[in-house]
Amino acid sequence: MDLDGKGVVVTGADGFIGSHLVEALVERGADVTAVCYYNAFDSRGWLDTVPAGIASQVEFFMGDIRDSHGVRMALTGKDVVFHLAALIGIPFSYHSPDSYVDTNVRGTLNVLQASRDLELERAVITSTSEVYGTAQYVPIDESHPLQGQSPYSASKIGADKIAESFYRSFDLPVITARPFNTYGPRQSVRAVIPTIITQLLAGASELKLGSLHPTRDLTYVADTCAAFIALAECDEAVGREVNIGSGFEISMGDLARRLMALVGKQATVVTDDVRLRPEKSEVERLLADNTLIRKLTGWQPAVSLEEGLAQTVQWFRDETNRSRYRWDRYGV
Repeated sequence: MDLDGKGVVVTGADGFIGSHLVEALVERGADVTAVCYYNAFDSRGWLDTVPAGIASQVEFFMGDIRDSHGVRMALTGKDVVFHLAALIGIPFSYHSPDSYVDTNVRGTLNVLQASRDLELERAVITSTSEVYGTAQYVPIDESHPLQGQSPYSASKIGADKIAESFYRSFDLPVITARPFNTYGPRQSVRAVIPTIITQLLAGASELKLGSLHPTRDLTYVADTCAAFIALAECDEAVGREVNIGSGFEISMGDLARRLMALVGKQATVVTDDVRLRPEKSEVERLLADNTLIRKLTGWQPAVSLEEGLAQTVQWFRDETNRSRYRWDRYGV
């Protein structure tokens, strides 16, 4: 499949990865509809900040992924859907697990049902490396057991399995894209990299973080978006769950030290108890085996960790960007 000229819908388009994917798809030549979460402020999230030349080529649809009628309206007459809309904050999932089932499981079901009924050519469903839980072996390939170590990860496992069922039961051309940890400009301060950078740039003497020993596999957002597009265009990926990751891991403590060097500011790293996950819920190690996506599509990360972190720091140095973040308090 070639996305050039295709009618493409992105749910969760107002978010971090979604907004970057919208830009990449416009540049790819797709006819993009951005589904954004309806709100009284008529905010389109991060898409309010993209260049006017990009925004003018996008059709905006304000809605709610939990509303099956609205989802069907957004997908009518389209060819492809990239489903990114989700609740992703792990700490909030301890607080409000019901909302994760409603949004992540039922929202995905709404997209799948509409895709089936409207006979879309491709439905790309966004998973997460959190479905694997703590690595039982590394690198983690797509055959690794799934383990719901948080309500968030459990909801995503449920969504993944419903997507699989629609492929097996109805032959819906589904691809489940499974990114490991994506980072870059526009990421929420709930994530560790923006948390570190914003505290350092604000001149904090103490850098408040959660657990420092867990490792993560980090992929720059432009590479994640390129992987989504490569998978959507790959006929051999249909019916598969496919990892998107760098194949490199780094501990949170080492990540903090790298960012201090890049920002040019030092701080004492302290463990903030409120940021710790429950002991059995912490995912200790994530390291992707990206063999399958490389074999299917030829994709591989183009941006090194050092380069990606430097670009992210540079974006946060802009006061206009940084002013959107509340670095001085922890929000779930």
